[in-house]
Amino acid sequence: MNDLDLNTLLGAEDDEGRTRRRTRGSGKRGGRRRRRRRNRGGFLAPLLAFVVLAGIIGGGGYYGYLWVSDALVPDDFTGQGTGEVVLEIQQGQSASEVATELERLGVVASAKAFVNAIGNANKSASLQPGEYKLRKKMSAASAVAMLSPQNQLLVQARIPEGWRLSDTLAKLAEQTGKPVKEFQAAAKDTDALDLPSYAGGKLEGYAFPATYRFQPKTTPKQMLAAMVERFKQTAEQYDIEDGAKALGRSPRDIIIIASIIQAEAGRYEDMGKISRVIYNRLNHEPEMELKMDSTIMYALKKNGHAATDAETKINHPYNTYRHLGLPPGPIANPGDHAIEAALNPEKGSWLFFVATDPKRSNVTEFATTDAEFAALLAKYKANGN
Repeated sequence: MNDLDLNTLLGAEDDEGRTRRRTRGSGKRGGRRRRRRRNRGGFLAPLLAFVVLAGIIGGGGYYGYLWVSDALVPDDFTGQGTGEVVLEIQQGQSASEVATELERLGVVASAKAFVNAIGNANKSASLQPGEYKLRKKMSAASAVAMLSPQNQLLVQARIPEGWRLSDTLAKLAEQTGKPVKEFQAAAKDTDALDLPSYAGGKLEGYAFPATYRFQPKTTPKQMLAAMVERFKQTAEQYDIEDGAKALGRSPRDIIIIASIIQAEAGRYEDMGKISRVIYNRLNHEPEMELKMDSTIMYALKKNGHAATDAETKINHPYNTYRHLGLPPGPIANPGDHAIEAALNPEKGSWLFFVATDPKRSNVTEFATTDAEFAALLAKYKANGN
């Protein structure tokens, strides 16, 4: 406000700048005018302060709006992203912790966007530990979709039924890319594998054959432990301990018998009969040798089903041509069907079996008498064996 405006409001000078001369009457009227003018000035000052304050509040409100808007709609990328990023989710990590790591890796624009997206998808509690392959600058919703069990980085290992432990370890090394020496060392550390008590501290027979999917950082010891755990699930499923007792055998005997069945059978349909032949020989009076070529092949560390006459004469605990009863341990890792057959032999009086045409067929034929067995051997040789 300039001097003129101020003087006018206060009534201190006339238009020419001289001090006014007042009469009594004019003094009273002037007094009233000054009070009215002072009242006007009192009104304008708060009004001016209000305008300034409103401007300040208005500016703060704008920035406050921006802050609230950012909190409600966090930064987010669009699309499926590019490049490649591997995220590892640790056991017990929360969705917010995963979100922070995703933001750090540049997968999502903000942790808040991921937390919102996974909450909207109702998957906050479904994150599984493991490694996942993602992309950089993905939308949060796309990242959530890719963090599913189907997209985990896994190493697959398929172990066939009836493989010996030595072959199993070599196959695991080949399929997982880990050194075979690490598997061999882990196989010897049986205390760490939690084998069943009847395994006798030996892994042979208890590394269950199946298809496994391991996380890339799984160690050989952890892989073998998983295979033993899978065996124990099967043992519980078939109630090996009670089943063995019903047959007058130990659980260890059942696994040895199952391993022989697995090695000798060409197809599942014949397993129950082969099982019966084994029991009939073990229970025969007088007891008969098992005479299983597969046990000799195991002793010789050879593949094949037919031993030569010279091989049947080797002095070895696994030579069931020379030693009565079962061999000292399993000769392979049996699968479900062989274990089931060992616990449930078919009814019959068979004492012999021959795969009469192994080059063309997996069928096994059975005999009860020596004469019947001789006829099956003749058939086997007639087929060029």
